[in-house]
Amino acid sequence: MKVLVIGANGQVGTHLITKLAERGHEPVGMIRDTDQVKAIEDAGGKTVLGDLEKDFSQALYGCEAVIFAAGSGPHTGADKTIMIDQEGAIKAVDEAKQQGIKRFVMLSTVGSDYPEKGPDNMKPYLHAKKRADEHLKATNLTYTILRPGRLSNEPGTGQIRAAETLEDKSGEIPREDVAAVLTEVLENKHTFNRTFEVLNGDQSISDAIGQL
Repeated sequence: MKVLVIGANGQVGTHLITKLAERGHEPVGMIRDTDQVKAIEDAGGKTVLGDLEKDFSQALYGCEAVIFAAGSGPHTGADKTIMIDQEGAIKAVDEAKQQGIKRFVMLSTVGSDYPEKGPDNMKPYLHAKKRADEHLKATNLTYTILRPGRLSNEPGTGQIRAAETLEDKSGEIPREDVAAVLTEVLENKHTFNRTFEVLNGDQSISDAIGQL
């Protein structure tokens, strides 16, 4: 499957390109800078230029699925968060619809269902993620919304716990494992039109997802 990865140069995105390629997919990383081409190609992907703050419709041409894994990052202000995490995601959803792409996987976050309960410094981010998630759910796209907890840069273990709502949201999850889950759900019909949370745990990714 030809898959556009939006946010391919991010910390989850680089793992995602590798894992999609390993599964036999054709990942296409959307990048803003040609300096990023080599890293994506070394990971097993192709590249296309596109900027979430501009018209990036050409990036989706010929793709069969979109995985949105972009983020404004923790050091930007609320305006950039809204521009990337909310409006960029919404534009990607609308463009997928426009181009007849049926499959859309959204990387969201734990806490985006109740953003008003989050820490003050996280509220703009959580509100942005919620609006993007709700916009996707309201479409006729076949979606999966993945909401990981706190992310780490530890090596992936392949062991997680998953639920529509995790009772225990403590702990963390390696970005590499988030990428593995995103890859797993892409063609897993059990995850179609579902939203779930994920953190590190003691089940294999396929088992944890199969028990949702």
